[in-house]
Amino acid sequence: MKEDLSLEKVIQADWIAKWALYSPDKIAIKEFESGRTLSYRQLNNLGEHLAHYFTQQFDLKAGDRVAILAENSLAHVALFCAAQKANFTLVPLNYRLAIGEIEYLLNDASPTLLLAEKSFREALETSVATKDIRHHWPWEALADFCDQQKNHPPKDFPTPSIDENDPIFILYTSGTTGFPKGALYTHKMLLWNSINTAISLIVNTESRTLNCMPFFHTGGWNVLLTPFLHHGAYTCLLKKFDAKTVLQLLATEEATLFMGVPTMLKMIAAEEIFSNTPLASLYYIIVGGEPMPIPLIERWHQKGVPIRQGYGMTEVGPNLTSLHQDDAIRKKGSIGRPNFYVQTKIVNENGESVSPQIPGELWLRGPMTTPGYWANPTASQAALTDGWFKTGDRVIQDDEGFLYIIDRIKNMFISGGENVYPAEVERILVRHPAISEVVIIGVAHEKWGEVGKAFIVLNRDMTLNETAILSYCEDKLARFKIPKHFVFLAELPKNDTGKINRKALS
Repeated sequence: MKEDLSLEKVIQADWIAKWALYSPDKIAIKEFESGRTLSYRQLNNLGEHLAHYFTQQFDLKAGDRVAILAENSLAHVALFCAAQKANFTLVPLNYRLAIGEIEYLLNDASPTLLLAEKSFREALETSVATKDIRHHWPWEALADFCDQQKNHPPKDFPTPSIDENDPIFILYTSGTTGFPKGALYTHKMLLWNSINTAISLIVNTESRTLNCMPFFHTGGWNVLLTPFLHHGAYTCLLKKFDAKTVLQLLATEEATLFMGVPTMLKMIAAEEIFSNTPLASLYYIIVGGEPMPIPLIERWHQKGVPIRQGYGMTEVGPNLTSLHQDDAIRKKGSIGRPNFYVQTKIVNENGESVSPQIPGELWLRGPMTTPGYWANPTASQAALTDGWFKTGDRVIQDDEGFLYIIDRIKNMFISGGENVYPAEVERILVRHPAISEVVIIGVAHEKWGEVGKAFIVLNRDMTLNETAILSYCEDKLARFKIPKHFVFLAELPKNDTGKINRKALS
């Protein structure tokens, strides 16, 4: 009888166990701040130990959610390895959010286990949301466990049956309704995103990178880290971005690839030591999040570091399109062409495909597409049609197949690499007793790329100033979401149907 080599069986393959066999002593991950490292053997040991511990001590079963509130560390990667083995679902939460926002996510995810660093635990001490979580384990205890167990081989964990559509992550994204949605990120997506990435870029066992993107973003996990783990490569992990530190590490760690947003690359290029720092090992830098200005591209090209721009989404990929470095200037403003196993179509308001040079909404399909949102069938149904994911981005395709984003249908803007959805901020501001109406748009900012600008209409006989609004926002919104500019209007501009005319605001 022939062995079953179906796609489902391939997906059940344990990546870290394979590399623990092939390259046991190779360093998989290094933590910059502490200097600690994990080889593929040690990482596999921890995955096995954690899988056993979670099932025995916390009675975790396949599909149970494990919520995480912690800055980047080696323990995240150990948890990923355990999740591949035991089929539980990681829910990394944005620790930059206000407490009320985090409570919403905890209530929505209904985790069985919460892993949180001390500072975040203290902030949530009075939270009702945490009292309903069955098990709590301090992040510091998890870190100690990893340090103690990494060199102790455990008994093999009996891998449960894992369907390719089982989620390994729930990754929360803010939505146009103002409420975050948990995108299901499956084992199937994990595999095919890695395949798409390796075909588009140069990713192999010799690849080396830095990761300073937070793990509550798909960028922290899935732009480079999980493809690197799949290919037995090396990652140096940082808790946060610092321009000078990253520049120095790109040289000393001999990075072959690096992913950043334009704001980060602008700050690195502004460092005094930029011109004299050797970066010969870099094949190129991958840029996402927003278009990179041509002068900044040219600055890096003069340094001998090509720029590869692309496009991604939490719900699809995220590595979806790529603009080859040779086309960075010739096709300025483009997000490139679709990666190998990514299907695209551009449709009009009726869902009909349009010809090149005609703008329309970008739809995406392929094995890296989410099956939907956690516990939100309405949002899932609205986002997907016959397997096509509706991005909400208005694009145009030229005659050579290069894509250009010409409008964000969802009105999202990007501030310092963070997605900001106006509806989410507007929902908070309009609760203020003095505010009648509010509209927020993104406006250009020298450092952060874009920041929020709020247009506010006050209730009759009410007064309000910027200081009072900022004070109101402090414990309700993450800092990057709080508008930086405020304009008070007698009324908001409306169109003929009575809807707010955002285009009339600037």
